[in-house]
Amino acid sequence: MARMGTLPRQASSPIDPDLLARVGKGDHQAFGELYHRSSSLLFTLALRILRDREEAADLQQEIYLEVWRKVVRYDAGRSSPMAWLVTMTRSRAIDRLRSRASKGHGVTNSLDNTPAAQVQDQTPGPFETHAALELRSLVAKALLELPAAQQQALELAYYEGLSHTEIAVRLNEPLGTIKTRIKLGMNKLHSALRGYWDRG
Repeated sequence: MARMGTLPRQASSPIDPDLLARVGKGDHQAFGELYHRSSSLLFTLALRILRDREEAADLQQEIYLEVWRKVVRYDAGRSSPMAWLVTMTRSRAIDRLRSRASKGHGVTNSLDNTPAAQVQDQTPGPFETHAALELRSLVAKALLELPAAQQQALELAYYEGLSHTEIAVRLNEPLGTIKTRIKLGMNKLHSALRGYWDRG
């Protein structure tokens, strides 16, 4: 498999489903390209959820091993390659948080105490380059520009893994209000980051 270390400038650029098909056939070169195109985003997401660089790096390695072994299960009709990778990373990271909580240590605190601005920490991790730092900064900036209610709902959904219903209970708001906030927030984030993806 590809060596997980340095990243070229195309990191976190769009991924063609054909690339995953090649990986599924055991193509090591295709796997390396997949890693280079997605690793900075996945590491940033894992770090945002877990708040621990070593654990984020460990999770990222776990994700790519799983991709190598199970990529044949990918269904292009259900999601884009990047959405599939992001969903897998988010799910595994949240599983780790819940495992911590069940063991009585490292229990996740509300993200109200960890503002999105902290994503802008510019100390590079082992899987980050200028491109990764740029993306991390753009995501943080886009989150901070959202109305506070939308930002809070998105963070609870994507970084704490709460369902819409759980968020509504946590915030004592109607379920429909929460769904609307998340939808509006996601639309604004997509628009804010469109320029970055177009450059990819």
